[in-house]
Amino acid sequence: MNADERALVIEPLGETVLLLRFGDDIHNALNVRVHAAAALLRAVELPGIVDLVPAYATLALHYAPEIWIGHHNTPWRHLADAVRAVFATPPADAAPPTPALVEIPVCYGGDDGPDLAEVAHHCALRTDEVIAHHAAATYTVAMLGFAPGFPYLLGLDTRLHTPRRATPRTRVTAGSVAIGGAQTGIYPAELPGGWHLIGRTPLTLFDATLDPPCLLAAGDRVRFHAIDRADFDALARPHAR
Repeated sequence: MNADERALVIEPLGETVLLLRFGDDIHNALNVRVHAAAALLRAVELPGIVDLVPAYATLALHYAPEIWIGHHNTPWRHLADAVRAVFATPPADAAPPTPALVEIPVCYGGDDGPDLAEVAHHCALRTDEVIAHHAAATYTVAMLGFAPGFPYLLGLDTRLHTPRRATPRTRVTAGSVAIGGAQTGIYPAELPGGWHLIGRTPLTLFDATLDPPCLLAAGDRVRFHAIDRADFDALARPHAR
């Protein structure tokens, strides 16, 4: 067993969720391990697994406990043993899938990005430099959370790290692209929020009538590209996804 496997902590969350904890930090390398583990467990299809929910440094396994009643172990311990066995000897044909790369058009600044100038001032950059740095990176969807379809994106250029707003807004327009600390994200609906708004996308991040309902999935790669207002209006009609 390597050092990474020894560091893995497996613990129950109630009677139907098993939590795999790979660490306590927020950084790309750790999140990559989470998504690799999720891909492996999806590939081997352990019985009774209802859902896999990746986060920054953890992976939650929702499962049917009656499937994992063992002779000597409680269901969660029985499942934990099976998970460790999979990680110790993964199947040779269980290579992780290539993550999707999703392009997100963004109209930066103006009414769509009312905090762009404030971010530029904080970072000692021009607004066009903020846009260029933001659009130059390739991001990873670390997890979905806060609201259905909200992606927490890792990979923000360190030159753009900006603390959250001292006073959150009670309403943030759907599609707003924002920076909060060392991350960037996209508001999938009109929501309250305390991140700095630098632009907006015409794409729909969440639609409960679609399958899948979320435009982005945990583990996807994301790139932004700048568009003007005319392009935004064209993409927004009648429904962009």
